Amino acid sequence: METKIDVAYVARLSRLILTEEEQERYGQDLAAILDYAAKLDELDTEGVEPTAHVLPIHDVLREDLSRPSYDREKLLANAPEQADGCFKVPKVVE
Repeated sequence: METKIDVAYVARLSRLILTEEEQERYGQDLAAILDYAAKLDELDTEGVEPTAHVLPIHDVLREDLSRPSYDREKLLANAPEQADGCFKVPKVVE
């Protein structure tokens, strides 16, 4: 059974230790998946446009609008430290 070899190969690549029972069960699952894929391959897809998603996807983000930013002086008013109009923070990279 070729799927048993495939399961053992994938398990080794994944660094998984599978029992014989698990290899047999996953082999059956893999065979069922491959059989289903083969069945789908029999479908006539002539004239069907390829899609990336089954459902149409719409952007749910708000429209990107330009607007004035906050006043820099007000933002930096409560900063513990500042330098050159920016927040000054401790160095975190050695």
